[in-house]
Amino acid sequence: GSSRQLSTGSVALVSLMTAAALQPIAPPESPEYITYTILLALMVGVVQLGMGLLRMGVLVNFLAHPVVLGFTNAGAIIIGTSQIDEVFGVHVPGGGQHSERVWLMLKASAMGYHLPTLGMAVLAFAMMVVLRRLNPRIPGVLIAVVCTTLLSAFTGFEKLGGRVVGTLPEGLPAFQVPALSLQTVSQLFSAAVTIALIGFVGTISIAKAMATQTRQRLGANRELIGQGLSNIVGSLFQSHPVSGSFARSAVNLRAGAVTGFSSVVAGAAAVAALLWLTPFLYHLPLATLAAIIMVSVFGLVQVKPILRAWRVHRHDGIVAVVTFVMTLAFAPFLDRGILFGVGLSLILYLYRTMKPRVAFLSRHPDGMLRDADVYDLESCGKIAVLRFDGSLYFGSAGYFEDKVLERVSQEPDLKCLVVDAEGINQIDITGEEMLLGVVRLLREAGVEVLFAHTKKQILDALDRTGFLEQLGSKRFFSSTNQALNHAWVKLVEVQDCPLDCPLNRPRLNPSVPNYRV
Repeated sequence: GSSRQLSTGSVALVSLMTAAALQPIAPPESPEYITYTILLALMVGVVQLGMGLLRMGVLVNFLAHPVVLGFTNAGAIIIGTSQIDEVFGVHVPGGGQHSERVWLMLKASAMGYHLPTLGMAVLAFAMMVVLRRLNPRIPGVLIAVVCTTLLSAFTGFEKLGGRVVGTLPEGLPAFQVPALSLQTVSQLFSAAVTIALIGFVGTISIAKAMATQTRQRLGANRELIGQGLSNIVGSLFQSHPVSGSFARSAVNLRAGAVTGFSSVVAGAAAVAALLWLTPFLYHLPLATLAAIIMVSVFGLVQVKPILRAWRVHRHDGIVAVVTFVMTLAFAPFLDRGILFGVGLSLILYLYRTMKPRVAFLSRHPDGMLRDADVYDLESCGKIAVLRFDGSLYFGSAGYFEDKVLERVSQEPDLKCLVVDAEGINQIDITGEEMLLGVVRLLREAGVEVLFAHTKKQILDALDRTGFLEQLGSKRFFSSTNQALNHAWVKLVEVQDCPLDCPLNRPRLNPSVPNYRV
């Protein structure tokens, strides 16, 4: 990858999506579950590597920020509530809708919880929360793990009916090619694509945040290739899907890492733990792990960013809320919530661009041309200036035509229409044909159409279609004032010059130079 400080490994969101994708097809802790997890890591890696090699990093831009916001909040709630049974020490079979499983866990907990397990979870919660409030630098999670593990060993927690981690395999994971099954691949494909995209969105966001401090130049496609290789090679050594980790990357940056070798050092420490420290984790209560997960993921639930998105644009807030609701409703099929959010964001974007802002301009007392409706300015009955703040494509062409014809119907004495094209960045064949039809229609009605501030890409497109030749290049001006000057001269020639035209008025402030046309 291109980032020197990015640390790749297990992250809560990707782990949640992995568990959610596998829940409908295999019971947790079963051999099939492990096999499918490793296969999913391989598939995620292949998707990311393929996207990187094909230079498709730009596709992640379709995952709008409101979609990620809604999904992250819903994902945090899903993974947090999935630990209820471990906190209360009850057993609920897996599978089915997440909402149904949460209800069964709450019902089982109300009917009879395991007191030692609940006490261990409460102790872990209290230690992590209190220590974090005393000093965020205190490793509360590590202290909670050590204390509850020692307490579990000395009190015989396992003999009391509590669930513990148990025996962990020692040594390094062996090389093993994931078992491929066409049926399983087809079942996991949509989840693999979703995990690949969501994981990469988080990864590139972390890398960009650090790059602002280190002044590195990032490459989205290089990061895709790096993440893809990580998942592919990891799957060959029995890894689950991974992505960039914000917590580890932040620690890496604060520790002074300047190259990717820092990850090699961290990997060596993990190897040492696998070789010599696994026996110490036997008595670690699963309730402690559940408490750690809950404390970690509930920190991902953030309402303020959604409210901020709503204030910026209501559509963004709607996308975030709908993605949140649909992700919860579809759980454990989280990819459906993502797809729904992406589809809604694209539809609302298309809706916004179909009706861009249209302003009819008039001369402001400061000499500038401004929106007549906003500033309550008097308009000219002979000349109209229209500014269209959007591209002319199949979705907005009809709206542009309606606004022009509406204005012409309101001004029976109109002789000239000046189109300020500064806000028009793109045009397609539908927009070009509509523009040509409007020009011809207005010309038959005795209204001349002029264009100002037309951008090069628009002129090139109109030149290729022959529009410029039909209309005449003399109808295009580099500024709106030049177009108005041309229109004014034409009116003078035909002795149809209104002396009180607002577009021709001087500035009211005599201390400022006059911009009179």
